[in-house]
Amino acid sequence: MAENGAKRIRLGMVGGGTGAFIGYVHRVASRIDGDYDLVAGALSSRPDVAQESGRNLGLAEDRIYTSYEQMARAEAARPDGIEAVSIVTPNHMHYGPAKAFLEAGIHVICDKPITSTLEDARKLAEIKPKNGAKFLLTHNYTGYPLIRQAKELVASGALGNIRVVQAEYPQDWLTEATSDDNKQASWRTDPARSGAGGAIGDIGTHAYNLARFVTGLKTDAVSADLTSFVAGRQLDDNVHIMLRFEGGAKGMLWASQVAVGCENGLQLRIYGDKGGLEWRQDNPNYMWFTEFGKPKQLLTRGGAISGNAASTMNVRIPSGHPEGYLEAFATLYSQFAAVIRGDGAAYEGLLPTLADGVEGMQFIVASVQSSQNDGKWTKLSEV
Repeated sequence: MAENGAKRIRLGMVGGGTGAFIGYVHRVASRIDGDYDLVAGALSSRPDVAQESGRNLGLAEDRIYTSYEQMARAEAARPDGIEAVSIVTPNHMHYGPAKAFLEAGIHVICDKPITSTLEDARKLAEIKPKNGAKFLLTHNYTGYPLIRQAKELVASGALGNIRVVQAEYPQDWLTEATSDDNKQASWRTDPARSGAGGAIGDIGTHAYNLARFVTGLKTDAVSADLTSFVAGRQLDDNVHIMLRFEGGAKGMLWASQVAVGCENGLQLRIYGDKGGLEWRQDNPNYMWFTEFGKPKQLLTRGGAISGNAASTMNVRIPSGHPEGYLEAFATLYSQFAAVIRGDGAAYEGLLPTLADGVEGMQFIVASVQSSQNDGKWTKLSEV
């Protein structure tokens, strides 16, 4: 049983076998609140790795699959078949599994970006899932309690009319050329597997989604400068983007995988005509809130002046005990479990959807086109 007494959801996984970072993260996130049991998997496109990975995870032999197609057919036909599936493959392998499982009536939890191309994202959005199967896109940073509180503060008018949005996500792990032995780097720098964007698709979409999630602002147009600093690299490793939002607010986004000394330095700053917010992922249990003309206030996760979202929905342990990346990821899993069970009304507007995934791909394509045209302002609605 789950922590709340509900029956656990039978979960499958596509990708994420031995040595895969994000597969491990998804498995941990699914277990934290006890809402899921991993019972089946097509964990690698290589049959030997798929079999070994499944055995290592304790899966029954007849539920270790060597292809997602086989898994979708077999599990949909079983009376004890999986109810949801996590797709944790490289980007080019998101569309096929997502389509297969939605059409089989199995709920889909998919890593971002939603697909490797905008065309595939739009085709996925047109699918009519069997039995009302649901879709979750794991923009996991939206699960942080203080990010939820920031969203509440903006919506309440505490910042006034939003004027400026600054989002950034710098890393340094691709500062030098990498070899094919580095599996995590090789597919992310390969257009055939990653898609049109490098850093913009891998981490830029996270920063973009976070800005959109917290502010609720709709993006009108982007002016982008995408660069590949490492010789021979086919996809961008550094991104500078200016954003124009509907209503007049302006934004700037920086994403880099060649910023030496930066370790997943995701941060968000939002400024309105009445106040401002500052949050950093490397210290996610604290957020600065400032009303114009008044002293800065340090808000804490679950603290005395937390809003409803941070104090009742997303906090597992008392303030002062740090929660972080895995717990934020787990929040999406546990709240999607409530959606699957038909009890997710409280999370309306808080979980990233298929529509968010399509917009993320529009953002990537518009930015790539803008950069190819010397930073020409490019409307998302026109790509």
